[in-house]
Amino acid sequence: MLSVKTDGNRLEILLGGKVIHKIQKGDCPVTVAKAQNTYKMDRGSFKIKEKVADSHTCRVENFAAAENGAEIIFDTGKAVLTAEGGRLDARFEGFDAFNRLIVTLPAIAQEHVYGTGETFSEFDLRGLKTNNWVAEHENARCISKKVFKTTIGIKDGQRKEKYSNYETYYAQPTFISSRKYWFHSDTTARSEFDFTRRDRHILKFDSIAGFHMGFGETFEEVLTGLTALLGRQPPLPDWVYNGVILGIQGGTQIMESKISRCLEYGTKVAGAWIQDWEGRRVTAFGKQLQWNWQWDKELYPGLDESIKRLREQNIRVMGYCNTFLAIEKPLYKEAKEKGYCVKNDKGEDYMVTITTFPAAIVDLTNPDAVSWLKDIIKKNMIDFGLSGWMADFGEYLPTDAVLFSGESAELAHNTWPARWAQLNREVLEETGTLDEITFFTRAGFSGTPRYSTLMWNGDNHVDFSIDYGMPSVIPAMLSLTCSGFGLSHSDTGGYTTFKKLRRSEELFMRWSEMNAFSPLMRSHEGNNPDINAQFDASETVLKHQAKMSRIRVALAPYLKEAAAYNAEKGVGIVRPLFFYYDEERAYTESYEYLLGRDILVAPVIRPKAEKRKVYLPRDEWIQLGTGREFGGGEYEVEAKLGTIPVFYRKNANQKTLDIIRKTEEFYNEVLS
Repeated sequence: MLSVKTDGNRLEILLGGKVIHKIQKGDCPVTVAKAQNTYKMDRGSFKIKEKVADSHTCRVENFAAAENGAEIIFDTGKAVLTAEGGRLDARFEGFDAFNRLIVTLPAIAQEHVYGTGETFSEFDLRGLKTNNWVAEHENARCISKKVFKTTIGIKDGQRKEKYSNYETYYAQPTFISSRKYWFHSDTTARSEFDFTRRDRHILKFDSIAGFHMGFGETFEEVLTGLTALLGRQPPLPDWVYNGVILGIQGGTQIMESKISRCLEYGTKVAGAWIQDWEGRRVTAFGKQLQWNWQWDKELYPGLDESIKRLREQNIRVMGYCNTFLAIEKPLYKEAKEKGYCVKNDKGEDYMVTITTFPAAIVDLTNPDAVSWLKDIIKKNMIDFGLSGWMADFGEYLPTDAVLFSGESAELAHNTWPARWAQLNREVLEETGTLDEITFFTRAGFSGTPRYSTLMWNGDNHVDFSIDYGMPSVIPAMLSLTCSGFGLSHSDTGGYTTFKKLRRSEELFMRWSEMNAFSPLMRSHEGNNPDINAQFDASETVLKHQAKMSRIRVALAPYLKEAAAYNAEKGVGIVRPLFFYYDEERAYTESYEYLLGRDILVAPVIRPKAEKRKVYLPRDEWIQLGTGREFGGGEYEVEAKLGTIPVFYRKNANQKTLDIIRKTEEFYNEVLS
């Protein structure tokens, strides 16, 4: 049990009767400041500069007892600490003249930290500084750099940039520590976490906001405590486990013919995801979408009847939606007349450039605008027959925008993805379809774990590059789990494509192998479908996908059980190895993961590889497909195309072993 005590001279935080931290008179654990940021946004990427006008280090002058805790009296203001139910809560009073808060937490040299939302290039954040601000993961600079390198023939897929160069769709002021505690701040502003010091973590917030900490004897307990605060995702609808969800574009006939082609090869098809159901625009970036949330009858004639026919075959159809409106389309004209869009300082609708074209943003602080967009989704998507959709974007709110509510756009920026997820979640709850329909979000912040039903890892590159390609989605899923979001997946094959960067059949198949052992198996054609290898690129790919889809269906009972556990306890389906194995390598392993408790997955993340080095923590492991038994250690195993190094615990329960043996029947199919 956690408690806070003071004798008037010092304050002690105790866990199970043992002092884990103490503060004495004269200590300076908090600094406050007055500062202002300037922001420059370019297609969702941000350059941020801060100018500090005043700073004050707060010295502890006294302590006072309080209900369930104590007060720390500083020379300026005070902090009120309370402990209840195993959680420590802190709030700050008397700092009205300041808008910056810097808190110091104790650390040890051997400590590891994880989370802060979704991180792609690193998993263990110790030794790094994080900028917790919602943005595009891929900015124009990084894409231009990659275009240049691939054009001149440089393909160094294992090279990472400086960590500070990366941005993320999902930023959250949350982390967990290898010392088995979690931290979360109530701020909606930007924050910076400095994990570079050996003896302390320095946490800076661009607002005066409280925070929470919790402790556990196991990492499962740590996540359960964190998600009790942040919220948890409901189980996914049963139909998503019926096989692969095919990413298809181009019209009704193309959709139906591609599904039929896959079925001929024995693919288990759970659904079709048609992102261009509302229309398509062709830009310099590729085949993009008309952001007008109405059925495009010219591109998809007879889609309403097709959806019904496919459902009779137990195949669902999913669509696409986001917070923008195409300015040349009818829905924008209606929104403009009603004043439903975010404004600029002149009172005009704020136009934001996404890739090559401008769009307006629906104002999610306007209750009437929210109700209007909800009704559109209910009528044009749910009543139409769609069983889910990609709820895209959420990162683009300009900090100088004028909002209906009068809120500061700077402080609302990070919250935008959570508000967007909340709108979608309320649509499902209001229509009673939460157990039948799912949506997946790209951007996130505090509130997203409570409202979103599923994350996806965004617009990854169609290659094996370690920071933007297939390997990067593994630390992304792991970091989301450590931030309290337990259901995530990636586009099979990736998304971002350009002339010299195009998807190979090998990449698609390797990604498909990984996604068969993930919470959801869904493909994407990418922004340039015509130059990417798709699931029907050849007989080899079709047969490979059929095999992986059957593996997924066999694995479904195990995945459903893990999803139910996440809904109940907040412990994600994809888990880090250190959750159950107190080994130094387990704390730093970024490219293997546990699927539930009993399955270890080591995806092949290098091109042309036929073997894979794997690290197995100390346990009794059996390799899927070969039956070979392993103890802990590092091994090199066969990993030819069509197989993926997967291991399961020998002492798993009988139900799990039966599921794995059924999975193994399909795993051992030969692609001939």
